[in-house]
This record gives sequence, structure tokens and C-alpha cells, in this order.
Amino acid sequence: MIRPVRVLLLPVVLLIPVLLTGCGTQKAGAGSGVDSSASAAVPSRAELDARVSALGIAPELVYVTKSPGYALAQQSVGVYGDDGFSGVYWAKETNAQIQLSVERGTMTARSCPKQPVGGIAGERTVCERDGDAWYRAGGGRHEYALVEKGHVLKVTGDATKVTRAVLRSALHAAHRPSDAELAAVVPPA
Repeated sequence: MIRPVRVLLLPVVLLIPVLLTGCGTQKAGAGSGVDSSASAAVPSRAELDARVSALGIAPELVYVTKSPGYALAQQSVGVYGDDGFSGVYWAKETNAQIQLSVERGTMTARSCPKQPVGGIAGERTVCERDGDAWYRAGGGRHEYALVEKGHVLKVTGDATKVTRAVLRSALHAAHRPSDAELAAVVPPA
């Protein structure tokens, strides 16, 4: 009985190298972050906005940022709140994460302490003005929040892994994406 099993397995074992020949053709780092220099044709803004809307995200609430050592984890892109945007930037070297989120609303000196940092309820939030933004901390997390026209842009991180300077820099680098950046952020059609 053992002999027939070996005979059946031999063709399968010999076929494995042939099957693996096509593997590994994707470039290292492909799909790991926003690459605005991609050579593929970029879809029209209308098509990109339709893809964003299909995810339940308002196109005007999509932002991207740049932070040295961090790349967008494309699989993290999704809805934040009702129709807002969220994406997580990850640092391979330190395993630290920065969440970029945008949602409709506002933030004032009165409402700031009532809004939990990073959406984690039950923790006390401390707020202080830092230029035109709010620096907020609570529950082991900290963030910068910037009130824009009808929405709030936030960059949030673990207080033990992401420095305040990194968050501030990521906030100031946040911007509405170009067509190429947006094409790299949203999933393919």
C-alpha cells in the first residue's frame, strides 16, 4: 500500500517547481504605499471619485500624507464615521503606526476634551492649542487635529511609539491627493 502512494506523489512533487516558476514576479514593495510615480495610466478623476464613493467615502474627505519611514497600508483604507476617510501609515523599521482620519465636523476648546483620542471612549482627553491645530492626548494615544472647511483632519499614534514631532510633521504634510496618489490609495475597480 505504501508503494502506490509514493508513485502518486512523485508527479505532484515534480510539478511543484514548474508551478512556482511564475511566482515572485511582483516588484518588492508593490502595493505597500502611495507611489505617485507609477507608470501605469491613471484613471480619470471622475472614475477615481466613483471608486471612493463606492467604498462609502465622500471624495472630498480623502487626504494623504507623507512621513519619513512610513508607508500607507492600502488594506487599511476605509470609511471613518459616516462618510469620512481613514488610512494607516506603517513604519517597517519600528512597527509604529500613524492613523490619518478625516470626518465631517468641528472642534472647539469646549468640544475638544469631550471627543476621545483615536475614537477610544472612556479615557480622559487633554487638549492644547499648537498653532492652528489641537494637540490631544489620552488613553496612551496622542494626535493632532486640524479643523478645515466643515471637517476635522486627525493624525493619531501610540504615545510610546510615535513622537509628537512625527505627528505634527504628518499633519502639516497632509493634503488632498493628486490623481496618481488617489489611484494608489483606492482599491482597483
